[in-house]
Amino acid sequence: MNARLYKKYTEEVVPALKEKHGYSNPHTIPAIEKIVVNMGVSSLLEKSALDDAAKDLTTITGRKPVIAKAKKSVANFKLRQGYPIGCYVTLRREVMYEFFDRLVAAALPRIRDFRGISPKSFDGRGNYSMGINDQSIFPEIDLDKVSRQQGMDVTIVTSANTDDEAYDLLKLMGMPFAAGRKQKEEKKEEEATAE
Repeated sequence: MNARLYKKYTEEVVPALKEKHGYSNPHTIPAIEKIVVNMGVSSLLEKSALDDAAKDLTTITGRKPVIAKAKKSVANFKLRQGYPIGCYVTLRREVMYEFFDRLVAAALPRIRDFRGISPKSFDGRGNYSMGINDQSIFPEIDLDKVSRQQGMDVTIVTSANTDDEAYDLLKLMGMPFAAGRKQKEEKKEEEATAE
């Protein structure tokens, strides 16, 4: 069974992107390729910190995370080569769309004083990264069992060539971007065409 958001992508987003950017080849229309969720854990914390982070990440994504280990020793950070420093999960296909749907519809609105996410976090190649300070915004997390507050990074990798195309893709998919310079320019253009 296809995810609800995938259906929305094929039926609404693809035609809208095709109309706005004038793609002649359907394979050049931007799409979300994968979502990487990453939790970094300090090596100075007790051993159970990494286990708790991995358990929370498993609960949030529904997939078992990979443990990331340090590639080289850094004395200033009291880090040895091979020490576990975090965990990450890469989501693709249906699971990716399900996670994106839960992130946009359930998790982000639970952030206190939420006014939208920054539209400036694109990397120049059409990929978007955002940081989340607390794992408890996800409804799957049981607050009684949380022993420490743990943040995470979410990277959305798209097939878009430019940031503008990726922005349009994510905006049409329902990503709640904060009102910035781009929205003000779009509003002026709409007012100019209406007159």
